Amino acid sequence: MKRTVTVNFTGTALCIALGLVLPVCFHLLGAGQAFLPMHLPVLLCGFAFGWQYGAVCGLAAPILSSVVTGMPPIFPTAAAMMFELCAYGALTGLFYRKLRWNVYPALVCAMLGGRAVSGAANAAFMNMADKPYGFAAFLSGAFVQALPGIVIQLVLLPVLVLALGKAKILARPSL
Repeated sequence: MKRTVTVNFTGTALCIALGLVLPVCFHLLGAGQAFLPMHLPVLLCGFAFGWQYGAVCGLAAPILSSVVTGMPPIFPTAAAMMFELCAYGALTGLFYRKLRWNVYPALVCAMLGGRAVSGAANAAFMNMADKPYGFAAFLSGAFVQALPGIVIQLVLLPVLVLALGKAKILARPSL
């Protein structure tokens, strides 16, 4: 199945829109930040449309969300999230669509890579903002506080990707 650029752009726009709506819904339910709702559509975009589109989705969602909803604050949070989510979207697309890894290893490696980028970006931006940020803060934010969201990503995304593949909505390019 060959995709057109229009389909990829439209799907990416839908993922960006979900990246704006899901966090608002989660925050309304009092479930906000720990569930990482903005991460889900960005990771899915990389799986569905490729690394370039996943990267764009990851860059756009945090800054648009910050401007439209005020969440997250533009600096340092949204700025760091732009790097983190760009890495998530790019890495899922690279591992799954380009390198043709299975969905689970692609997801896990993208999540680890995105967290590494998040740590570097947070260290740089928190330093600029004269806020303390060390390895303990990185571990706490990226893994401990995010554990509910990590579990949701590890359970929901492979099921979604495989279901969309079976329904012929999501197809990897053939070799």
